[in-house]
Amino acid sequence: MTAIAAATPHSLLLSSPLSLSQTGHFRASARRLICTRAGVSSVSSGEEASTSSSLRNQSSFNMAERTGSVKQLVASLFKSSLQTTFPDLTDVEPQVAVSAKFGDYQCNNAMGIWSKIKGSGTDFKNPNSVGQALVKNLPQSEIIDSTSVAGPGFVNMNLSTNWISKRINDMLVHGIQTWAPILDVEKAVVDFSSPNIAKEMHVGHLRSTIIGDTLARMLEYSGVQVLRRNHVGDWGTQFGMLIEYLFEQFPNWEDVGNQAIGDLQDFYKASKKRFDDDPAFKERAQQAVVRLQGGEENYRAAWKKICEISRNEFDLVYQRLKVDIEERGESFYNPYIADTINELTEKGLVEESDGARVIFLEGFNIPLIVVKSDGGFNYASTDLTALNYRLNVEQAQWIIYVTDVGQQQHFEMFFSAAKKAGWLPNEERKYPKTSHVGFGLVLGSDGKRFRTRSSEVIRLVELLDEAKNRSKKELSKRLEDNGSIGEWTDEELEKTAEAVGYGAVKYADLKNNRLTNYTFNYDQMLSYQGNTAVYLEYAHARICSIIRKSNKDIEELKKVGTITLGHPDERVLGLHLIQFAEVVEDASTNLLPNVLCEYLYNLSEIFTRFYTNCKVVGSPEETSRLLLCQATAVVMRQCFFLLGITPVFKL
Repeated sequence: MTAIAAATPHSLLLSSPLSLSQTGHFRASARRLICTRAGVSSVSSGEEASTSSSLRNQSSFNMAERTGSVKQLVASLFKSSLQTTFPDLTDVEPQVAVSAKFGDYQCNNAMGIWSKIKGSGTDFKNPNSVGQALVKNLPQSEIIDSTSVAGPGFVNMNLSTNWISKRINDMLVHGIQTWAPILDVEKAVVDFSSPNIAKEMHVGHLRSTIIGDTLARMLEYSGVQVLRRNHVGDWGTQFGMLIEYLFEQFPNWEDVGNQAIGDLQDFYKASKKRFDDDPAFKERAQQAVVRLQGGEENYRAAWKKICEISRNEFDLVYQRLKVDIEERGESFYNPYIADTINELTEKGLVEESDGARVIFLEGFNIPLIVVKSDGGFNYASTDLTALNYRLNVEQAQWIIYVTDVGQQQHFEMFFSAAKKAGWLPNEERKYPKTSHVGFGLVLGSDGKRFRTRSSEVIRLVELLDEAKNRSKKELSKRLEDNGSIGEWTDEELEKTAEAVGYGAVKYADLKNNRLTNYTFNYDQMLSYQGNTAVYLEYAHARICSIIRKSNKDIEELKKVGTITLGHPDERVLGLHLIQFAEVVEDASTNLLPNVLCEYLYNLSEIFTRFYTNCKVVGSPEETSRLLLCQATAVVMRQCFFLLGITPVFKL
């Protein structure tokens, strides 16, 4: 066992840990790209400032103070009843779901239990009698208002309206962090974005970056320690081509600096053309790879310069998207690959096939190549090594990979190889585990892969800035039309356009089931109507306006006021608010950000019905309803934060 492995004991430590030798320059390839993730308001006031501060300080909250989601609380009541009613059925977990028709929640265990006990001399007559017994043995709780049993034992539960009110009041006093769900994982790796050095980031990287960031945010909010990893392609044969072209075109490249390379995308194309057209150059480029991998100083220096220029380009995208990510590129894992392949060989997994070294896997028609016929390593060898490192050294329980669905077979095969090696359990629900978060294509208006008219891949910085510029133009026009442009400073206009424009791009992606393709359309994503970020930002700004116009100190109301849910629309809104935690839980565990988007859009619609039917300012229920407005705004802001969208407070 190596010194590092010995210092980090782990119940899941692999049988042959990685040999962690000194790696010199490879250590330097792990770097942190830090951009502010907190919400940034378009106006400066006490409420907005405190909101941003609370979002930034989430990590300081004592996670032990969480109560779990409402669904978890309801499930715990039914679990107690199940244990009392059927003490011998130790493997039965409560099946609790939200119910829109007969109650707030429904427990659906009765039929399954009946199938287990019928014919065994039980006193129960049918599934309905099982449901009746579950109701009878529910423990006393302030959560429950009423219960009923329908049909074949479906147990319906209505929550206490007073308890719903109290839960919302408590959240307003103690913060939205108290509603964070409780997950059964402590440490996870989210591997996302992962562009290739010396190549332009494209819309596929945009999807990976947006989706991965949101998954990381939801897990972090839920108390999971998340290692955000950028597995960039910074090591491979293409660097021989790039370095040789650099040396040829600019013998004094170190003196010229970044100007020698200029636009990296153009530089890559020119070197690739030379590589394809000139056999002598191709041979020199191949030798350059050997010299780079051999550690020759000038080749390493050129490699570092190319990587640096590429990273600066990537950072422009990450800064606009306000994404934190730590780079651990292919070069970081390269020194460990040989040890990983040796371990797999010693386990009897690696075989020779047509000059290559492969792993044959059940259920696949082709083997997983781990060493190419020329002796080189590939994606599989790097990914297996990275997984080995993440399990042993970083001790992650859940490793999540966010890439396009086209790579699904690769991940299925290398996950299967890891299970065959004994690194992962065969049971899907057990930890440690791996998940591939696949996503579909971004399409243009013609239904084809989204590109420019010249068929070039669109630069992400330009795509994002176009969204911001269109947002600014539309916002300026609306403000001029309603005569309020004079109330806005240039800084407010710029920040709001940025928040709305970038947020529109993110939301247009996240609101779709990630497995589907979606059409990129500026007009649709920047529309003030329908399920768009602009509409939701407007809905949030309107709530803030209601509170401002009341001229009431909302912080003081939190201390002295209480929420009552006397009107049916008030209760519907209150119930939806307290279900926020279980929505985040569902979106996190199933890796589906669109679930949170759907919740947010529904929240805005439910609030609109409440506000239409329930007068707020000047009503006898003004204090209660202002607090309900505030609770809605707080939950909306948390949704925005988890989706990586900056909330605005006036539009």
